[in-house]
Amino acid sequence: MRVTVIGGSGHIGSFLVPRLVRAGHEVTNISRGTSKPYTASPEWEHVHQVAADRQREDRDGTFGDRVAGLKAEAVVDLVCFTLESAASLVDRLRGEVGHLLHCGSVWRYGQSLKLPIREGSDSAAEPFGEYGVEKNRIAVMLREETARGGLATTSLHPGHIVGPGWHPIGPLGNLDPAVWQTISAGQPLRVPGSGAELMHHVHADDVAQAFEKALAQREAAAGEDFNIVAPTALTVRGYADIAAAWFGHAAVLETVSWERFREDTSRDYAESSWGHLYRSQCFSIDKAAAVLGYAPRYQPEQAIFESVKWLVDHGRLHVARPLEVSKD
Repeated sequence: MRVTVIGGSGHIGSFLVPRLVRAGHEVTNISRGTSKPYTASPEWEHVHQVAADRQREDRDGTFGDRVAGLKAEAVVDLVCFTLESAASLVDRLRGEVGHLLHCGSVWRYGQSLKLPIREGSDSAAEPFGEYGVEKNRIAVMLREETARGGLATTSLHPGHIVGPGWHPIGPLGNLDPAVWQTISAGQPLRVPGSGAELMHHVHADDVAQAFEKALAQREAAAGEDFNIVAPTALTVRGYADIAAAWFGHAAVLETVSWERFREDTSRDYAESSWGHLYRSQCFSIDKAAAVLGYAPRYQPEQAIFESVKWLVDHGRLHVARPLEVSKD
């Protein structure tokens, strides 16, 4: 199959594109051409590269023409963030492409009401924040497009994506590297809220697996949306305990108010923490497993360990003690 991947040099694409090549597909990657994939792979030698600035071409109204001109049988869109951009691409590809697969986000849901959160249920509140609201609007539009006989579409909604080459969302729900320094040193970690709040990670290769399976099963996947996460979620306290064990000791946690927490960290880190912990999400993957055969290889702590180890080994994360535990 001829497959065009939009944004294939990023977190998911670094794993998805080699998967597609190994499966025998003819792959074109559209990216800005300013960064390399996170993982080196010989399969990239067989990928046709197209450099494009999507934001600029969306403004000019030319991006859809660029994608349609590649004559792909399927398009995987990994970097679409607004309804306007998604709708424009759908309008241009309708009748031109057999299947459009969109990367959404679990933040299409608001705070959890029932656990686990299931697709199409009342288990989560309405989304909030521009990112989550737009991702939900896109998913709804795609579902309606297919339901009325238009373009065959599928949206997949990953949790907090983890993999080698970038920082994972940490135990406090943010990207503050000082959290890892504190945990590795066995120092008290100030935790806002109850510590029972949930985060649901997923390895980037497991997300890539889901896209590959959806691509191979267009009839089953068309018009559907899927939660794509690890088999289990982590609580704040559980995450901190697991991470501390990697450095040979138990976590030392100090519960503080959100007001105190905000005083001790930057505004951006505090807002990220609140966004993750207030949502306190845990998702079901039953639908993806039943329809697509999705079977994640990584538990969340395994994916996070791999990411942290890569960062430490490459001098991108400084910790007080060496990692002592291997997660095979």
